[in-house]
Amino acid sequence: MLICLKGNYDALLESYHNLEELNSTLRAQRHDYLNHLQVVYGMMELEEYADLHKYLEPVYKDMLKTGKALKTSKPAINALLKAKMGEAEGKDIDVYVEVKSDLKELHVADWEVCKVLSNLIDNAMTALEGWSGERKIEIDVTETKEEYIFTVSNSGPMIPEDMKEQIFKQGFTTKHEEGHGMGLYIVQNVLKENAGNISLASDEKETAFVVRFKKD
Repeated sequence: MLICLKGNYDALLESYHNLEELNSTLRAQRHDYLNHLQVVYGMMELEEYADLHKYLEPVYKDMLKTGKALKTSKPAINALLKAKMGEAEGKDIDVYVEVKSDLKELHVADWEVCKVLSNLIDNAMTALEGWSGERKIEIDVTETKEEYIFTVSNSGPMIPEDMKEQIFKQGFTTKHEEGHGMGLYIVQNVLKENAGNISLASDEKETAFVVRFKKD
């Protein structure tokens, strides 16, 4: 019971920190907008269009990254996606996010969904550690008439068939460092408590974990 409560507390604390970080990013962007507009206006008057393009490119990319993480109606989930995008990019991993649902009618606690996504994304980053091929993570959030679907895939090594069942067991890991082996077990527990399910597909091109929550 104490372990469960600590896990819930840690998840809530992480969501709080992620929200604080996202709010800080948005405030900083808002503060910078006027300065950017002044620079853009000045360059346009001087007809320095080539330099203007170079100036706007990183600004636009930064705005786009934040915008991709703000498409759901769940602030905690938005904040988590933004935080994980930044963490992955800090490890030289390209992250692509597609949000095609606002999750408005999802009746699973936000912090529970964050636990699932956080562990799946962390798992994807771990899979790419030391990987010499393409380093890419794709996160897809969508829905059908019957369910909400979250997919987290990575371009790392294929998971062998004989390991696909084992990786969801408590403590199973291919890493030797302390702390590995709990992420997917935690995901499984959250899904059991919320009538969700997870599937895994892995080949030479990508490994994808797909989580589904039925609509009421």
